[in-house]
Amino acid sequence: MRDYRPDELPDPRNASIQVHVGGRLVPREEAKVSVFDSSVQGGDAVWEGLRVYDGRIFMLDAHLDRLLASAHALAFAGVPSRQEIERALFDTLRANGMRDGAHVRLTLTRGPKLTSGMSPRFNRAGCCLIVLAEWKEPVYDRDGIRLITAAVRRNSPSTLDSKIHHNNLLNNILAKIQADVAGVDDALMLDLHGFIAETNATNVFLVRRGTLLTPAADACLPGITRGVVLDVARREGIPAVERNLSLSEAYAADEVFTTGTMGELAPVLEIDGRTVGDGRVGPMTRRLQELYRQRTAREGTPLPF
Repeated sequence: MRDYRPDELPDPRNASIQVHVGGRLVPREEAKVSVFDSSVQGGDAVWEGLRVYDGRIFMLDAHLDRLLASAHALAFAGVPSRQEIERALFDTLRANGMRDGAHVRLTLTRGPKLTSGMSPRFNRAGCCLIVLAEWKEPVYDRDGIRLITAAVRRNSPSTLDSKIHHNNLLNNILAKIQADVAGVDDALMLDLHGFIAETNATNVFLVRRGTLLTPAADACLPGITRGVVLDVARREGIPAVERNLSLSEAYAADEVFTTGTMGELAPVLEIDGRTVGDGRVGPMTRRLQELYRQRTAREGTPLPF
């Protein structure tokens, strides 16, 4: 039974999508995992977000590398092969007729347990692969978003290493709740030392006197879009520095933008009520948005259909 109306969805076409769950394609309403699945029991899963541009999946190899590395770090057993994951991904996109303008949430759970409990010893059936492909354009306004600073700190490697791209996102969700209550788009999260880590959903870049600045990847995910931007900067001769950044530096920056597969490059116009720069999308951000667009237009893994 549907718990929504198609016109409530961001894109009504997503009412009739096919989802790959545990080895088979099923309609949206039947896309479910067991109550014994580890993702339900403890958020015990890893995931990736992918984008499809004009018949190609951008940075697919990098995303699969990270997915499999995260599963290995969590000691998953019965992990599907890279080829099996790619086949499920391609089959899902083919079933939905998606060759452009689509976003894929690729999730790998530890799988179902024999009984509820924390120990992976209860997992005997191997991993459960979920491929959720939706019609979804970049989620942020290209003309600018607003942020607040969250009271919730980003996890450090001493608690839960952000290099593991895991599904246990409660601290990010708590930060997002604060952003929602404040009526802004997202929340900037600091590390345990008070330096900027990332937002609840994206990496962060500052621009100061023509130089790109981004937090060192200690308490933040070294995002794939973040890496593309750094690579583009290197190729274009744009100075780029990874280091600890304080909140006051963000307030005083000429430009600020966020990066991520879901939202691409999103300009930040306001942080904690302070206007960033002149309150408009800056020239460096515009330039990098265009260079990123060019990159996605010419690169990626071709779809086999």
